Amino acid sequence: MLRRIIGAVPVFNPKYLDFANHYGFTIAPCGVGKGNEKGRVENGVGYVKKNLLAGLDLPQFDAMANLSTHWLDTVANVRTHGETRRKPVEMFEEEKASLLSLPPHPYDVGTITQVRASTQFRVSVDSNHYSVPAEYAGGGLTLKTYPERICIYHKDKLIARHARSYDRNKDIEDPDHPKELIAQRKKARDQKIFMRFLSLCPKAQDYYRELEKRRMNPHHHVQKIVALSEIYGVDPVARAMEDAFFFQAFSCEYT
Repeated sequence: MLRRIIGAVPVFNPKYLDFANHYGFTIAPCGVGKGNEKGRVENGVGYVKKNLLAGLDLPQFDAMANLSTHWLDTVANVRTHGETRRKPVEMFEEEKASLLSLPPHPYDVGTITQVRASTQFRVSVDSNHYSVPAEYAGGGLTLKTYPERICIYHKDKLIARHARSYDRNKDIEDPDHPKELIAQRKKARDQKIFMRFLSLCPKAQDYYRELEKRRMNPHHHVQKIVALSEIYGVDPVARAMEDAFFFQAFSCEYT
């Protein structure tokens, strides 16, 4: 409830109102400060707390699914109810035919927020950091948070999905997310080496074409030749590259 003024129409939380409409039930708010008006609800909550939870320390939220189902089947639904003096499981069988069917799809409980990825291609959620593909670093994204997972979108495209962590200050990375960044860095490094190769001598560009003609691995030979220039100096390597045209021997092994 967002606002309740006596004599005025109550203002419901829009997310909860949407949830109610999805499952087809009507919200019946109690009066302000009148918790006694929903005593039956409070009693049910108290029963779950004292009988099911009762000081349990659950390692993860999703552990509740199997635990609660087992508790319902073996305790709550087979006990004799204090007010009706009947077992809930028996009453359910009688009332089932009068109940409405559930919608074909469960309600989407995801909470949507607009976020910006850091320069380290991370999005922060409750002190934890989750990776996105490196190409989205610094960009505006849409975060959809669920109890058991988080989903991250760029426009309408899902770009990252992680199991949600309830630990603190954890860095959670998908191994595929840095690949684009690694590829970009490798490309930049290879380009830098190639430019150094071209500066070794005037015929370096023609030398490279000869390597390509011979279906050799040009990049491998370029790396080796640049390394040789660092060991023996530029002039000796440049002369060896010039001689390669006379001997038609194009390879880092001959340089």
